[in-house]
Amino acid sequence: MNLSPPHPWKVTTARAREIQCELSNRVIRKDRLPAVQFVAGMDVGFEDNGTARAAVAVLRFPELTIHETVIARRKVAFPYVPGLLSFREIPAVMAAFRRLQQMPDLVLCDGQGYAHPRRFGLACHFGVLTGLPAIGVAKSRLIGKHQPVPKLKGRWRQLIDDDEVIGAVLRTRSGVQPVYVSSGHRISLPTAIEYVLACCTKYRLPETTRAAHKLASG
Repeated sequence: MNLSPPHPWKVTTARAREIQCELSNRVIRKDRLPAVQFVAGMDVGFEDNGTARAAVAVLRFPELTIHETVIARRKVAFPYVPGLLSFREIPAVMAAFRRLQQMPDLVLCDGQGYAHPRRFGLACHFGVLTGLPAIGVAKSRLIGKHQPVPKLKGRWRQLIDDDEVIGAVLRTRSGVQPVYVSSGHRISLPTAIEYVLACCTKYRLPETTRAAHKLASG
């Protein structure tokens, strides 16, 4: 697996958008993933000294028990710009993945995937750079419109932008706010929905994301 980025991270916002457009045609939104035995979540927190704290939690699937966790820190070299979060977060995330003993078969990213203005959110960027199957699971909407989602767990509605289905608004727990699911890389939207639901137990967020968030914010 290649964990070496093909481009610099310290760039202007204009160049960052160009890079997203250049790499977006490499995204595979079809199922090209192996049998999933290990699934990972990743999240990034920020410390007071301008350092990104990236956490990765690898869980056994379908048991959802913790197998391995790692943390890596990197100085932040890119400002906070909506739609360009991958340039701020992925350098630290990739440093954390380099420390893993067990590479996952699938990664659930705390952020957008294809549901992005340039169809290249964090989950797409991460998946293309590493070759790992990835799903974007975001807590809030970046773009797109959708019909109301029924209150029951497992129900969902298409997220649409410019007449294109870019993701799904998925109810992972009855009566709570939905999450925004989209393909990241090497996985279709229907399969992404299935895995997100399989990784959710009694909480709104997948167990992968919850485990990584605890480490990243600790």
